[in-house]
Amino acid sequence: MQYYAKICYFQSYTPTNSIKTMNIQLLEHAITQASQAYFRLVLLVGVAGTGKSNLLRDVANSKNVPLINLNLELSSKLIDLTPQHRSIRISGLTDELLQEHPQPLVILDNIELLFNPDLKQDPLRLLQGISRNRTILASWNGSFIQRRLTYAAVGHPEYFAADNPDAIIVEMAS
Repeated sequence: MQYYAKICYFQSYTPTNSIKTMNIQLLEHAITQASQAYFRLVLLVGVAGTGKSNLLRDVANSKNVPLINLNLELSSKLIDLTPQHRSIRISGLTDELLQEHPQPLVILDNIELLFNPDLKQDPLRLLQGISRNRTILASWNGSFIQRRLTYAAVGHPEYFAADNPDAIIVEMAS
């Protein structure tokens, strides 16, 4: 199941209630579509500063679901592990973190830690794995162009690209 939408979120001013409501409704529609997919993953894709965090906060408040700062929560679980054990345990620790929130929808913001090359992870595959048993709405700091999902610039140590990702993509207009 493929679903793609583009959100018009204007960073130069606070969006009006009608624009904010439309953006929330668009994301809620994507969440509904994801609930019928194999991977129940919705990625809110956009470059830094496009309003992803604010929109995720609005959706979390409207649906009364948790908004998890993945960098903060996961780093506190990884800090006492050796670098080798971090790469081995990150997937399980992410799953454990989500089990603390039994809701059928969990929203993840600040997922940049997953792209750390020292962790040797495929961030998209990790997110897909945790989205098998619940719907995950996650911010993705990057772009979606010609069905190619990217994170960071080519040559950057955290660069990641996936063609035709098995996820529902909602792109923030820049």
